[in-house]
Amino acid sequence: MFERIDPRSSNPIYAQIAARVRVAVAAGELQAGDSLPSVRQLSGSLRINPATVVQAYRELEAEGMIEMRQGSGTFVRNVAPERRATERRHESRRLVRELLGRAAAAGLSAADLRVAFDDEFRGEGR
Repeated sequence: MFERIDPRSSNPIYAQIAARVRVAVAAGELQAGDSLPSVRQLSGSLRINPATVVQAYRELEAEGMIEMRQGSGTFVRNVAPERRATERRHESRRLVRELLGRAAAAGLSAADLRVAFDDEFRGEGR
């Protein structure tokens, strides 16, 4: 689930971790009661400072997305379907903004992307 964390991104690592959990919950990949990797496990696998994972988990806990239980672990809380839908929309918009930024840097317009999307959806981009 955390294989797409990019330490070279302008987006802080803790924010990437939190976003990945939000998307996994929104998509149903993580359900209420599922456990997340421990701070030690995740920081070790990503080769990052444990404080970075703690920061991400605390942000998610403050949002009511997860619950950190001392000595037991970190678990996904029950999230209302409306909230999952909202998280999916936010992540979709974030991805679109990122794509538009990358396209602009490559000299492509939104219209160029729209044509490419339409081609892909029709199966013509293969």
